[in-house]
Amino acid sequence: MILADVQSQPDDRGLVVDEVGVTGLRYPISVLDRERSKQDTVAEVSMAVALPARLKGTHLSRFIEILDEHAGELTQATLPAVLGELRRRLDSPAARIRLSFPYFLPRRAPVTGSTALMDYACVFTARSFGRAVEFGLSVRVPVTSVCPCSKAVSDYGAHNQRGRVTIEVTPRRDSDGEFALVWIEELVEVAEASASSPVYPLLKRADERHVTMAGYDRPVFVEDMARGVATCLRGDPRIAQFAVEVVNDESIHNHAAYARLSWPALATSGGVQ
Repeated sequence: MILADVQSQPDDRGLVVDEVGVTGLRYPISVLDRERSKQDTVAEVSMAVALPARLKGTHLSRFIEILDEHAGELTQATLPAVLGELRRRLDSPAARIRLSFPYFLPRRAPVTGSTALMDYACVFTARSFGRAVEFGLSVRVPVTSVCPCSKAVSDYGAHNQRGRVTIEVTPRRDSDGEFALVWIEELVEVAEASASSPVYPLLKRADERHVTMAGYDRPVFVEDMARGVATCLRGDPRIAQFAVEVVNDESIHNHAAYARLSWPALATSGGVQ
């Protein structure tokens, strides 16, 4: 019995669909781990291709087939091959994939050495069009910040808050066309170094005392944190461009404080567009 291939039928409306595919798909993947070679995690996956005007639809089952064939390792080294398969098997001029996943690192408390796992929200994005392939890595890191203004104007104490530093990087490509390897762990370290203090999954009393006083000794605004990250990253030869976004959930205000810095700068004026 021959079944009708409705998706491959022609369409006469003359409209290209920018993206069509699957989203909200959860799938086990393995990603590179600096200390343990690989780490197994679960990603929320979005995959799409551009649909030419001549075609009625795309074949969604092929997205899942291709993902399953490459699920053992999805990294900046392998995603170009995945995109190539999407374009070839779905007869498309462009393809995109986005993987959002938690990445776990063991974190050691500063005094007692108590250890527990901490999770970081990460995103891989990759896009292929023509001969070009783009790749980006994003890591969101929770931090603590102490307000410099509050410390300066108060007789004792200073208000502090939980914040999050999100770093998005685009690695450079080498002479062989491979993307330079930027470790998730490295971006976590850069983000934490810009804050008043890291956030830990497990602290004993001696650790809590240390973290509280260390943060008090290093007050920072969101602007300071954004600039601190940028200062570390702009000299890294592996990184072509980056953006850092810092959000503080203010403890004494009914709003959050926010700063974003891109490099190279998005606008020569340096101002909000």
